[in-house]
Amino acid sequence: MTRDEAGRADDPARWIGRDLHLEVSGAGGRRAGLIRAIREAIRTGRLGPDTPLPPYRSLAADLGIARNTVADAYAELVAEGWLTARQGSGTRVARRAEPLAAPRRRARMRPVAGNSAGPTYNLRQGQPDAASFPRAAWVASARRALNAAPSEAFGPGDPQGRPELRAALADYLARVRGVRTHPDRIVVCSGFAHALRLLFGGVLRGPAAVEAYGLAFHRSILAAASVRTLPLAIDEHGADTAAGSVALAGARVAVLTPAHQFPTGGPLPPERRVAALDWARAGGGIVVEDDYDGEFRYDRRPVGAVQGMDPDRVIYVGSVSKSLSPAIRLGWMVLPGHLVEDVLAVKGQREAWAGVTDQLTLADFIEGGHYDRHIRRMRQRYRARRDHLVAALAEHAPHVRATGIAAGLHAVLQLPPGTEPAAIAAAEREGLALDALSVFRHPDTDSPVRDGLVVGYATPPDHAYPAAVTALCRALATTTG
Repeated sequence: MTRDEAGRADDPARWIGRDLHLEVSGAGGRRAGLIRAIREAIRTGRLGPDTPLPPYRSLAADLGIARNTVADAYAELVAEGWLTARQGSGTRVARRAEPLAAPRRRARMRPVAGNSAGPTYNLRQGQPDAASFPRAAWVASARRALNAAPSEAFGPGDPQGRPELRAALADYLARVRGVRTHPDRIVVCSGFAHALRLLFGGVLRGPAAVEAYGLAFHRSILAAASVRTLPLAIDEHGADTAAGSVALAGARVAVLTPAHQFPTGGPLPPERRVAALDWARAGGGIVVEDDYDGEFRYDRRPVGAVQGMDPDRVIYVGSVSKSLSPAIRLGWMVLPGHLVEDVLAVKGQREAWAGVTDQLTLADFIEGGHYDRHIRRMRQRYRARRDHLVAALAEHAPHVRATGIAAGLHAVLQLPPGTEPAAIAAAEREGLALDALSVFRHPDTDSPVRDGLVVGYATPPDHAYPAAVTALCRALATTTG
């Protein structure tokens, strides 16, 4: 090779007009998707050491994304050591060890988030559509809130949370969820799990009655606090809180999801709400109300909070994890007045406090009506996704019934007895990440075993959702038809 030929080989301009196939998809936006795609191409050996990458403008045009997006992705990969950049020779794959061999297929699926080698479609429950986060409105609220914030807001702070946010929440929760409270009874936390740790870290005593189907993660938090959990039987109407319940009889706390039982979906009927409050009043008990997705009701007006019926016997817990994003890490406890100081004493050190800037931003976001508008927009979008899922099942897997679909971000697909393992395996082969209903069952319950799949329809981006539902129907058709 001559000097001139070598120079031309190093010239980044030689990439203009040449193709580099990259699949830019997944959560987190196009920049994050491009970073994942380039990392994966390097890991698998498609881009070997010292391979030049296309110039920003060329790759941006090919992928239909902004030039700055490509430049930012390249810069991050250079900082991480995946790429090198030298003036005159462009951006290249760094010289590194040989690509890792492809791992053997796992028998059990791993979560999709952050895992570029994971399943193609994420249908796990509990996650909103990350691409729908209202970035522009959130940034505008942050700007207004920071400009208006008093200087003391950036001092040591208050473990109870910023007064601006507590006042905004008191008004919003009263208007939308029927909660009866005052800002002085609200304590800001980082979500429901954080609330459980605070409440059972020295404020509430067990045993605790919990629903027979629910998150094992929440039960593990109680177990870590040496709290025994007693399973409450559930049916299509939610938890059975009728007088004579063995679980309630032995409990001092009841942890319930009244608006939309998780994961099976039934709202707690009025008579069962009254029974739970009667139990609490009669024996000095406390109901912890997990209102995890109460704002997303599709077929009729939202079911109000149980807390509104007895604010002194119910601890109401909510968060923005489903409505906005779990990354914001903001939640709230609406407490009986006599428990506020006890919770603050447990909260204690500043490391457990939520960030002031996010609190101020959320307060402005709520007060300016942006939160209501976002909820309405997402309610319409998620309802359309639910309807798409139900219609696809009716056409391609009519033997599978979707339940719990009047509200929330997920559906439970009821399967014929004994078919759940095969359905999960077929879903994995189709590149789907979802959960078996059995993983939510309390190990000590004597409730009947139910075969089913818990399908989250909020997580995939809009462009990927139809393909995810098609893959799901294929999996069901081959295993349960």
